[in-house]
Amino acid sequence: MKLGIIGLPNVGKSTLFNSLTKAGAESANYPFCTIDPNVGIVSVPDGRLKLLGDFYHSKKVTPAVIEFVDIAGLVKGASKGEGLGNQFLANIREVDAIVHVIRCFEDENVVHVDGSVDPLRDIETIQLELIFADLEVLERRIAKTAKAVKNDKEAAAELAFQKRIQAHLEEGKMAALLETDDEEAALLESYQLLTQKPVIYAANVAEEDLADNAASNSHVQAVRDYAANQDSEVFVICAQIEQEIAELDEEERKLFLEDLGLTESGLEKLISASYRLLGLHSFLTSGEDETRAWTIRLGTKAPQAAGKIHTDFERGFIKAEVVNYQDLLDCGSYAGAREKGLVRIEGKDYVVKDGDVILFRFNV
Repeated sequence: MKLGIIGLPNVGKSTLFNSLTKAGAESANYPFCTIDPNVGIVSVPDGRLKLLGDFYHSKKVTPAVIEFVDIAGLVKGASKGEGLGNQFLANIREVDAIVHVIRCFEDENVVHVDGSVDPLRDIETIQLELIFADLEVLERRIAKTAKAVKNDKEAAAELAFQKRIQAHLEEGKMAALLETDDEEAALLESYQLLTQKPVIYAANVAEEDLADNAASNSHVQAVRDYAANQDSEVFVICAQIEQEIAELDEEERKLFLEDLGLTESGLEKLISASYRLLGLHSFLTSGEDETRAWTIRLGTKAPQAAGKIHTDFERGFIKAEVVNYQDLLDCGSYAGAREKGLVRIEGKDYVVKDGDVILFRFNV
């Protein structure tokens, strides 16, 4: 999974990126990998992995990972190349979802680029840049499709669809909100429009607003109301606090969160929101050599899940031996779980569930 972090200047975007990548690297002992200065690989916190790793005395424990991209250049005019506009466009097209950091705190010492704190105005500023960029892409596609229309009914239908998207965007609406049938949805996805990306809003608040999840913060409420109409996720963070948390070891971090009245860090909130938004969950493989989490989409069947490990597993899939991780731990051994009938033999139509521990049988 690849998430792009965007936002106007001075909203806490880079502070959040730096703290998330550092915290994620430390929390699950996954080596923080800097691909370039604004890209970081972060492990997905998952308490099940340690339990299973200890259960099997695994030599290696490998979490699922998320790639974060701190996308620079988002200012008014970014779609026309202002700021680092062209670089921003190249980076953002490759992400699975957008994390839009919104300033929801007042601080006279931190200048707002537009002179005042107004989350909905800030959201509109950035969305308009995404819309303008998408309109440029569509104009080129429309010109290309129009040339093929003369003797091609499929091209004519696609041209009509492209013009419908264009009209939708010109009304200031995101492509993700366009009503489509299955065929149109596949076409729309192939265009890689920025405004089709799922969005998670990160409401960046002051420390005092964290404990009650910013229930009394009118800026956060405005963002929540807006996101509810956009089928988007919202989570509340304090980027400054996240930076402090990132400097602590696991035990200190837990105590620090408790003192703040919190049960999870910003990284954990973000991962939960992104998994919900993208319809993802994890199955597990475990043994003496390695315990590992594998991220798949909800509804994935056993052969396709096996293919996440290796294409040969999918190609030569025979069956899957499946047991819930908690059932396995409760029984004390794999043999014990089998004796109680908790290890199931599943075939090609089995839909993998979150927390399944799976041993795949295959032959190629």
